[in-house]
Amino acid sequence: MQLLIGLLLAFAVAASVGLGTTWYALQGGTPFGAFTVGAWSAWPRTGTPAIDPYARALVARSGELPMGAGDGIAFVATKDDDGAVLDGRCDVTVSGVTPQARFWTLTLYDPEGQLVGNSLKRHGFTSHEVIRSSEGKIDISVAPRARAGNWLPTGGIDRYKLVLRFYDSPIGVASRTGRETQLPSVKVSSCP
Repeated sequence: MQLLIGLLLAFAVAASVGLGTTWYALQGGTPFGAFTVGAWSAWPRTGTPAIDPYARALVARSGELPMGAGDGIAFVATKDDDGAVLDGRCDVTVSGVTPQARFWTLTLYDPEGQLVGNSLKRHGFTSHEVIRSSEGKIDISVAPRARAGNWLPTGGIDRYKLVLRFYDSPIGVASRTGRETQLPSVKVSSCP
């Protein structure tokens, strides 16, 4: 009888630890194999056959179609360079030089991965429409109130994430140069 109780207890502990860590990995959105450049994180194996089981579960749950390794790479920022969470009530600046790519996009999403609604219907910028300085740098304001130049309206939501996708770029997974690449900085400039 004690052996049966011991086995049931061990099974219960193992099941709760296994299910708990799986739930944590899926809720946290932290698949393995990520690399970080400043505020930006990328999971280069997500669009390949070498995807880990947790990332596969996240993709299945979200319904998103990950970028294939030959197509490009996507970087996600949920915090600024100093670790402050991106808050839609604050003014955030994305600035710097973008790495070489045939095409890139910067898109604003809510934490669930949906586009942030706004009256302008502006959800992001592409490399073809963003205004650059004479040195080739971008300066994008992500803020609840209108700004001159490149402005992404947040609608004042509590939290959001920025996704920077590079298509046909040497910083893709195949070349593995992403770790040395400098990406635009993300800074909270003012917050009420």
